[in-house]
Amino acid sequence: MRPVLFHIAGHAVPSFWVTAFSGFLVAMLLARAELRRRRMDTRLAYDMTLWAYVGGWVGARLFLIPTGWTQFTADPIGFLTASSGWVWYGGLIGGTVAVAAWARRERLALVTLADIAAPALAVGLAFGRLGCQLSGDGDYGVATSLPWGMSYPHGVVPTTERVHPAPVYEMLTSLLLFAWLWRRRHHDPPVGSQFGIYLVGTGVARFGIEFVRRNPAWILGLTTAQWFSVASVAVGIVLLLRPASPAAPAGGGA
Repeated sequence: MRPVLFHIAGHAVPSFWVTAFSGFLVAMLLARAELRRRRMDTRLAYDMTLWAYVGGWVGARLFLIPTGWTQFTADPIGFLTASSGWVWYGGLIGGTVAVAAWARRERLALVTLADIAAPALAVGLAFGRLGCQLSGDGDYGVATSLPWGMSYPHGVVPTTERVHPAPVYEMLTSLLLFAWLWRRRHHDPPVGSQFGIYLVGTGVARFGIEFVRRNPAWILGLTTAQWFSVASVAVGIVLLLRPASPAAPAGGGA
């Protein structure tokens, strides 16, 4: 692993931030391509990505505060700008709230935008988990004797014990989910179904991966992330069970 990817003028550039920014860039390009395919204004991709980035950053850090209260009160700025400890569901919720506020202001159809963003979200998480793997930020799993177990002796949160490479698991499942959604979009699926499948797919994947991660149980033996996963699957199912309607433009002109 390489917590620091390279240096610029003597300043370290963390691998996590490089992969995170790369993820947002790729996600924006994918959203732009889908907007073009739908003959919609491709400039929407830039605004949507910007709002998702700001809201996602805030949400990812705020959702971490309850479990890291001591560190937060000791050094709030350092805690909020650290390159480890980001909460994916916090980022998803924060980004969704920010994009929803923007869409409401611009009078755009949020569900359609969510469908457009679904494949990009899957890719974004894959890049994020690549960053977790490179930085060794503590998102790895419990000890294992499986042949693909690995240690993170030089990570941000180091361990010499052979553990489950949980970031790799989530990266691979996210890439598979992206491939499915990206191919499915050509068939003009019903409104809301792309985002619904994303929520179900990412929720099921994270729920399972949590069993080999180090996160403590919260309620009824399940971790916080597993309860968010249950909520994600529930919302996804609701979207998939909505009365079918053909894909519709989000607005904004072609």
